[in-house]
Amino acid sequence: MHRKDQMMQELNGLIRELLELRYRGGDYTRLAHAQGVVDGYMQALLDSGLASREELLALVRQQRAVIDGPATRSVYLDEIETTVAA
Repeated sequence: MHRKDQMMQELNGLIRELLELRYRGGDYTRLAHAQGVVDGYMQALLDSGLASREELLALVRQQRAVIDGPATRSVYLDEIETTVAA
């Protein structure tokens, strides 16, 4: 398996564990540690150029859909800016 594929697969598992922990209501220490591990792993992939921001966001979106179900609607940046400005 290609190095990038292995790392993305590992990150996928880490994200799944984080979301499951959050969903189950895990204690703050474990949740904070899991978040730090995922953040660090994602930053390493970005810094090394092995993954783009879009690829990482797609991975998170995919795992959130598995754990939380599909999104109820799409949110676009211009909607957020309009809401924040109000």
